[in-house]
Amino acid sequence: MQLYFLGTSAGVPTRTRNVPAMLLNLQHPTRAGLWLFDCGEGTQQQMLATPFNPGRLERIFISHLHGDHLFGLPGLLCSRSMAGSPLPLTLYGPKGLREFTETALRLSGSWTDYPLEIIEIGPGKILDDGLRTVTAYPLAHPLECYGYRVVEHDKPGALNAKALKAAGVPPGPLFQQLKAGKTVTLDDGRQINGADFLAPATPGRSVALFGDTAPCAAALALAQGVDVMVHEATLEAAMEEKANGRGHSTSRQAAQLAREAGVGRLIITHLSSRYDEQGCQRLLDECRKIFPSSELADDFAVFCV
Repeated sequence: MQLYFLGTSAGVPTRTRNVPAMLLNLQHPTRAGLWLFDCGEGTQQQMLATPFNPGRLERIFISHLHGDHLFGLPGLLCSRSMAGSPLPLTLYGPKGLREFTETALRLSGSWTDYPLEIIEIGPGKILDDGLRTVTAYPLAHPLECYGYRVVEHDKPGALNAKALKAAGVPPGPLFQQLKAGKTVTLDDGRQINGADFLAPATPGRSVALFGDTAPCAAALALAQGVDVMVHEATLEAAMEEKANGRGHSTSRQAAQLAREAGVGRLIITHLSSRYDEQGCQRLLDECRKIFPSSELADDFAVFCV
């Protein structure tokens, strides 16, 4: 998987950072496999600087309905339609997402020529596409807000074909059943359990993608043990009271969560427009003092998971 950051500012854009949006490229060989998380104003313009276009989007996940995370959605939906994309698109987000989307399209005389499904979510598993699951966790913010945990299914271990041949199992269709962990019966009556001939499964990759939030109980469950955690660091550590009072977190609080949850890497984003390049580097430095495997997201930065 790859993370493409389209917007990394908080609240308002700056000269170098647009408002929040992030692509998750699932790198699946046969599916569109492109998901968007949040869609601030100008997101479709930001996509022009990437290898992707809105027609490849399969799913869009909205964390909450504040404008900096949402106001780019109507334009992107319409442009996708005018470009002639026939592929279905599914939107996920809190209650009110349907009303916002349908009202914006209706009042502007717009429509979509592709199948559009809108799913208003609550806490819990919201998707299992056979390859991965997505679970929504409620966060601490003035509006209903969610973070999303994306976890790939474990990949089955390799089949020990040499051992099977030594056991008298002929290559062919039986191997496919055994690779799936099934038990097969041979012509001589013996039963062979595929699980006995499989190497240990490879754990699927996992990411925790936070919406806006002050520290909260659900955050630890959302982030626990993931390979990559993407978390806001709106303000510096000295401004903790102000950040938390508005439903946000500081750099230090993001790093403390990463350490407590045992994540592999922390990527900070959603940085206040008060910080220039040097200020953003200070936020990163504050994180690294607590959690060394911290990285700073800039617009158009790409991270592999």
